[in-house]
Formats: sequence, C-alpha cells, structure tokens
Amino acid sequence: MSTDFQSARVALGARLRELRIEAGLDGKGVAAALGWQRSKVSRLELGKQTPSGADLEAWAQAVGREDLAGELKGRLVGLETQYRSWRRQLAGGHRARQELAIAETTATQVIRGMEVSRIPGLFQTADYARHAFEANSEFRQTPRDIEDAVRTRIRRQDALYEPGRRFRFLVWEGALHVVTCPREVMAAQLDRLAGLIGLDTIELGIVPFGAQLRRAPTHGFWIYDRRRVIVETISTEMWLDDEETIALYERAWDWTAEAAVYGPQARRLIGRARASLDLS
Repeated sequence: MSTDFQSARVALGARLRELRIEAGLDGKGVAAALGWQRSKVSRLELGKQTPSGADLEAWAQAVGREDLAGELKGRLVGLETQYRSWRRQLAGGHRARQELAIAETTATQVIRGMEVSRIPGLFQTADYARHAFEANSEFRQTPRDIEDAVRTRIRRQDALYEPGRRFRFLVWEGALHVVTCPREVMAAQLDRLAGLIGLDTIELGIVPFGAQLRRAPTHGFWIYDRRRVIVETISTEMWLDDEETIALYERAWDWTAEAAVYGPQARRLIGRARASLDLS
C-alpha cells in the first residue's frame, strides 16, 4: 500500500478519534451506538481500514456532529480519487475503466509510458487484450464483461492515428517474453508491436536485456502530459497529480529512455522474442 495513501487514512482515523473524544465517548460506546464490533472502531481510528461514506455519516451522527459528515466524506473522496481500489473500480466489470481510459487519452496530447511485464494496452491486439481481461477478471473475481472491455480498449487505439498526438513508450525486453496467452496470440501481438514502429505519432523504445541502467525499472507507469501519473499495483490504481511526484516519474522515464533502442534495433529485439515462441 502506498505510504501517502496510508498517511491520509491514518489522518482520517485521527480525525474520527478526535471527534469521539470531544463527544465524551469511548470506543466501546461508539461501537454500541452504531451496532459495530469494537474492533471496527479501532481499525478505523488507527487507519487500518478504509471507511465507507455510510460509515462516516453514522460516525458523525453517533458523536453528535452531523454537520461534519460532509467534511469527513470529503476527506474520503480525496483519498479515493488518488488511490482507487480495483475492487471498487471493477465492481461492474472492466468496460467502465476502459471508458475512463478513453476520456483520459482524449484529454491528453502526449502520453509517456513504461511497461516492464506486458504490452501497453494502447498497442494490444484484440486477442491479447481478451486473454488479459479474462485473467484479470478471474484473479480479481469481478464480473466478466470481456467482449465489451475488448471493444472499448480497441476503440481507444483510434487516438494512435490522430495527427498531433504523441505516444512515447518504453517497454523492457522482458515484457516481450512474458507469455500469458497462447503462443500464436503472442506472435500476432509481437507482429502488431513491430508494425507500429515508424508511425509518426508513436515513439517505441525497447530496453534490452543487459543494458546499462542508471536505475532499475521497478514497475510500469503512464504520464499524461504533465498533469497526471497513473500507476497500477495489485490492489490499487494511483492517480498522482502533485508536481513533485510528476517530476520524479519524469526522471524515472528519462533515465530509462537513455538505455532504450529504437527503430530497426527495436524491431530486431521484437523479432527475436517472436522467434523464441517456437510455433512449429
């Protein structure tokens, strides 16, 4: 879990505890008033559990400060806007998140991205995307709206052909060898990736095995203009927009780009990965 996210949750818990103390209540009293387990009150106050909006309304009522329900929920919205759990985002399936991706792409002129273990969604074939959504749905136990999600992801790729946009992506060579779909699907995906090299809106760099790096590429991230960075973890998607964080991710991108190869050299690395699939 992000340290920033945890800090914000601890601060919200401290505010709840402050209101309880001001009301002259102990934890047992609040739990009894709300019909909760005492352990839930403790987890919320210590920042070990994320409250729901209903939890915060109930808390405000229990401590006699209904007027502060808006403030408490505002803190929660701010926390969830930056740190969005996959459980909530995918509660209705993958399509809604893909629609959001289209909106973000439409609002952006330059997207810089780095992926270390997969092909970027903007460059995926329908078959590769289908297997990715199927695996993610099974892993996260979310509704299976696979075909709607695939169609929406492919529709997002229309932006690749719009004059004036720039898509600058770095892909670690290892991602070309991560096979999470049938080998023939991966082969077609690598052909698609090689075919994008040379498109005037796309700058695709492959970071080779054995390249001299100033910093190890630890995880993927996408930078939307200079206004937002989106980072995925197993449980959470982080939308980060403060200047210091954006500058940090820009530096990470720049340092990695120093080791990337482009054009014919990148195409050769993709071809080498395709040859390794052994489709005979």
